[in-house]
Amino acid sequence: MTSKTIDHSTLSRLVEIGAIHAAHVIGQAGGWALSVKYGMADTFLAAQRSGKLRLFRKLETVMLYLQKLGISHFDVDASAYTAETDRKRPDRAESLKRVHEAAEHDAWFCEQVEQAIIEADAPNAVFIPHDVVMGNLKARLDKIAAQANKDS
Repeated sequence: MTSKTIDHSTLSRLVEIGAIHAAHVIGQAGGWALSVKYGMADTFLAAQRSGKLRLFRKLETVMLYLQKLGISHFDVDASAYTAETDRKRPDRAESLKRVHEAAEHDAWFCEQVEQAIIEADAPNAVFIPHDVVMGNLKARLDKIAAQANKDS
């Protein structure tokens, strides 16, 4: 298979000006590739992000893609097509797990903020001045540092 590819926007422009002479849908392992002929060149459609050969999983998807471009006549070569039966994506499962964990954390955090606001708005809320809090913190840190120096 050739390594010469074309992107979607270029293909769209070539269709608009009527430069596409033929379109071929070619079966591959796991999908369908699209080849177009314009001038003397045969090129394959590239994936937008990777720039590699664009594979459509379903023949219907590539057909709808071509129809949206304005190409209603094309040929299909299914001689090398083999369906991919194992489509497991462990990377997606891990990604979705992280998304759910982040959503749970966000919900917990929002609950904590809401509870803190309710407590702060209570009529019997006690506020400690910043200087007092910082003094207490410094005293604690000094005590920890002294203990660390004593132990070493």
